[in-house]
Amino acid sequence: MPPSSMLRARIERQRDTNAVLLIPLPPVHLHMDTVVEAIRQEFAAHADPEIREKGQRFFKEEVRCYGMKTATGIAIAKKYWKEVKAREKQEIFSLCEELYSSGMMEEAFVVSEWAPRLAGRYESGDIAVFRHWIETYITNWATCDGLCNHAVGDFIVRYPEHIEELKRWTQSENRWMRRAAAVSLVVPARRGEFLSDALGIADLLLTDTDDLVQKGYGWLLKEASRKHTDEVFSYVMANKRVMPRTALRYAIELMPKNLKAEAMKKDW
Repeated sequence: MPPSSMLRARIERQRDTNAVLLIPLPPVHLHMDTVVEAIRQEFAAHADPEIREKGQRFFKEEVRCYGMKTATGIAIAKKYWKEVKAREKQEIFSLCEELYSSGMMEEAFVVSEWAPRLAGRYESGDIAVFRHWIETYITNWATCDGLCNHAVGDFIVRYPEHIEELKRWTQSENRWMRRAAAVSLVVPARRGEFLSDALGIADLLLTDTDDLVQKGYGWLLKEASRKHTDEVFSYVMANKRVMPRTALRYAIELMPKNLKAEAMKKDW
């Protein structure tokens, strides 16, 4: 049985016994890198069943996690970054893939910490790596935003020609690809960048029926409104008849009360 199949079998067995399992067992990999093994051992040592149970309420879908405070997970990720940062980028990408393959949320957050630290080494073709990760491993809004806000966003700032790739993602059947198209621009939009592209992505997602996609592009519009209030307000007013109320509320969240009231009016 290949390693990936062994891992899936281990995951299924573990899921079936979650009722009595207090600490998730680190996934089994053949030829596991020692850094990945050490990270998993530390995560298992910090696992807290109470935190794991409380964390589930933030998600509609099942989320597999060790259960620990976010600050603890980030500290562990930073600790082991010091051990891997001198490696070749492709080797670090392979470590990220190995971490993602476990399906454990904290391991995905390690990738979210490490990938942006490679920004100075990004190459144009790396968009294929990010696309693969989102299509294959992203299964909830937290891991989507964790990767896209910084790693993918930093990539787009360096290679803006790939904004067309984000626009193609809006047409994916995968809800996380569609959300990724929007949330990858959140940070640059906050700085006032990519306004026309942000509005273009909102156009492409405008009538999406998935609430997490609606929240994603609504969030993008909200961040764009920090520097471009008038433009985003005009966009909302022009589209509010068809824009889902979830997206609209996110988009106008930072606007003055009078503009919010105008945008919320059902005057048709």
